Amino acid sequence: MSPSESVSVDVALGDLGALLLDAGVSVTDVRGTLERARDATAPGEGLAFAVLPEHVLVNRPGIPGATTIAAGEGFDLTFRQTAHASRLARRLEAGNVGLDQVPAHIAHIRGIRRRHPGLERTLGGALLAAGLALLFRCPWWAVLLALLVGALVAAIVVMTDRVRAAAAVIPFVAALVSTLIVGVVADRLGFGAVPLFAVCAPVALLVPGALITNALLELTAADIVTGASRLIYGLIMLGFMAAGIFTGAAVTGLRVDPRSAALVGETSLVTGHSGWEAVPPFWLSWLGVVVLAIGIGLSFGAGFRLTVATVIVMICTYAALALLSPYTGSTVATGVTAGLLFLAARVLERVTLAVPATVSFQPAFLLLVPGTVGLVALASFDAQALAAAPLVFVSLCIGTKVGALFADALRITRPVSPRTLTGSIRVIR
Repeated sequence: MSPSESVSVDVALGDLGALLLDAGVSVTDVRGTLERARDATAPGEGLAFAVLPEHVLVNRPGIPGATTIAAGEGFDLTFRQTAHASRLARRLEAGNVGLDQVPAHIAHIRGIRRRHPGLERTLGGALLAAGLALLFRCPWWAVLLALLVGALVAAIVVMTDRVRAAAAVIPFVAALVSTLIVGVVADRLGFGAVPLFAVCAPVALLVPGALITNALLELTAADIVTGASRLIYGLIMLGFMAAGIFTGAAVTGLRVDPRSAALVGETSLVTGHSGWEAVPPFWLSWLGVVVLAIGIGLSFGAGFRLTVATVIVMICTYAALALLSPYTGSTVATGVTAGLLFLAARVLERVTLAVPATVSFQPAFLLLVPGTVGLVALASFDAQALAAAPLVFVSLCIGTKVGALFADALRITRPVSPRTLTGSIRVIR
């Protein structure tokens, strides 16, 4: 291989790694993907990879200065772009795409745009908030208010999305605005104690649940620097959001119902009121899951087919949590569900690359509520919630690791046939 060809190999794999980082893939999985792609497309090259949160270093051992650095663009990809990126990596591993074709594919993936991004994200934020409020059986007035405030929070995020300096204060501002509105409405209408998710649901779009879970997974995979930095950043974001809730509650005199700090499968809030203060019947929690899934699809640019897949995955996740929680408790149920879901995501990915595991598993983070658990614990100062938060995180990580172990043992992640790859391209477009 000539020097120019060698450089193209380094650049192609580095840019692929940067694309996967922007897609929200953990550094551990990015490194594993690059190593498999190297073995499939450039065996014997001896390339070594070091993956950081926003950079990929491709090194040629034994050659001084032969290190290529690829950087991500710093903006998260949509679910649709993530699906394309995951499919590209799998096709490269399978040998169905050459390294010389990678730059064109990456340029195409990064060039995919939504038709109405602001409208979709605003509507998605509204449905996401309303779905969570309905899922956790908040009173009807809180569900309606979450719909409106969720749209407002999403609009604020859209307007400040491209301003890097705003990223640090948006969690605080969004939580403060949400709490002020909920507190004023509850005070003016005399609703008394407010369910915690009436405040947390509108800002759930900003909860770093996937970030914190990825950080813990990276820490368990010995990626200490990246895992620790992500974990600290996620905890800082949660702290800013909790500070916004505290400030808003202090200004408006908002009181939180202590019975409302619950996980999925534990929601049993009963008010005894009628009309707007009544709690929706339990069966409407299933509708809340569907609304939540549609909101996620719109917020993160999933497209129609991936949104349908998200609805199915989240219904199955909720069913598993609801069935297991009464017998094992919510903490254990979260880990078991995460393991089963990860295994199912790998199976689905093998059947059709139109639904990569990254996309099908990520929405469940919000339903397994690792980030929301932390926010609830900080906002409520409830001793039981504070103790449950780290246990839920650990359970989720163990479940995911066990699911990955079974997936690898069953060779679920092996490459699929070119015919399946071609069919997947048609499905996802």
